[in-house]
Amino acid sequence: MSSKVVDSVFWFRRDLRLEDNHGLFNALSENKPVLPIFIFDTNILLDLLDRGDKRVQFIYQELTAINERLKKYDSAIHCFYGDPVQIFRKLHKEFDFKALYANEDYEPYGQERDKQVALAMLADGVKLNLFKDHVLCRPGEVLKDNQTPYTIYTPYMKKWKEVVLSSKPGHFPSERLLDRFVKNIPKHNLDLKEIGFEEQPAHYPSRTVTEEVIKHYSGTRNFPAQVKGTSHLGIHLRFGTISIRRLYHQVESFETTFLNELIWREFFIQILFFHPRVIHSSFKPAYDQIQWRNDPKEFKAWCTGKTGYAMVDAGMRELNATGFMHNRVRMVTASFLCKHLLIDWRWGEAYFAGKLLDYDLASNNGNWQWAAGTGCDAAPYFRIFNPHEQLKKFDPQLEYVLKWAPEYGEIKLPPLLVDHAEARARALAVYGQGLKSN
Repeated sequence: MSSKVVDSVFWFRRDLRLEDNHGLFNALSENKPVLPIFIFDTNILLDLLDRGDKRVQFIYQELTAINERLKKYDSAIHCFYGDPVQIFRKLHKEFDFKALYANEDYEPYGQERDKQVALAMLADGVKLNLFKDHVLCRPGEVLKDNQTPYTIYTPYMKKWKEVVLSSKPGHFPSERLLDRFVKNIPKHNLDLKEIGFEEQPAHYPSRTVTEEVIKHYSGTRNFPAQVKGTSHLGIHLRFGTISIRRLYHQVESFETTFLNELIWREFFIQILFFHPRVIHSSFKPAYDQIQWRNDPKEFKAWCTGKTGYAMVDAGMRELNATGFMHNRVRMVTASFLCKHLLIDWRWGEAYFAGKLLDYDLASNNGNWQWAAGTGCDAAPYFRIFNPHEQLKKFDPQLEYVLKWAPEYGEIKLPPLLVDHAEARARALAVYGQGLKSN
């Protein structure tokens, strides 16, 4: 194969789409042959315990769909399995490409990986070109007047809206330039088994959200039985199968609450970027002095949905069965683990990380620390959800609960793992003592 066939490489990551892809648009705009690739990164995959992980299957499915579209251009995404630095070194020896394009990643591992790839490629005379695509405002674009990052959501949200309104985010019509991909190179492909995974039955939500959902979002989003109450776009935002710019333009004129949820996503991304210690530590260091009980049997009961609290049990069973849990229920289950059972939020965060189809490090960490009271702009430690009251308010007819935990429709209810009043009093005492010791 002649090395002159490929001028540059585009590296798909958290942007699995051909439309409105910023980095891809810039690569193809050079009007020189571009080789599209994807790397199944062993630094990530080898940490996954479930060989039937439906997120890996989702990625594989999306790559397959893109390749079907690229057939008309006699092209395809070339897939590799291994360490990115090693793969790029081999790829450069084969094709002697002059430039590498990708979209920015703001997580600690992604930052370090890109740094190492950039150094390795620079030694071969290749520049890594990165573009903003995963967010509307990258970390550092929304700052206080003194040029420091925000740690409170509401002022961040207000400033974010000012910045976005003034920047007027446009589109990058990469889908119009697909004929510029390298053609007729034998595809380097992989199937799931070759990377150590097995295909499992899976259902993934639609990548579109209707005007009806957006219009009524503030009134329906807290009721888990509402089929059209939330967008279910999390997995698509996580893997970039939809454009955040197009979604913004779809929702900006309708529903402030929906837009505010998108801003929470970027708020947590910048918190993780500027404070990577939150991966392992409480944002508020004082909360690391809390003496968690960490009872393994109680943790197992929570994981399997056998706590005696209807909404908690239904939520955990929904998560285990589908990889999804309604947002309101996520708050209730997380609060219950940390405050009723006094189990370290990191245990719950790790469990969600292994199960959620829409798992995103920044949002998962931020929301768990919010529920535990340990985060930057968290619910105060003395705010303890009453699961019974949450059930009465948000699922009064037990429509959601009976779908996932039908025994709650019986006369004899499952026994409570802990009494709410006693657990609340215990949590207040333990939290108070931990914060007092600082």
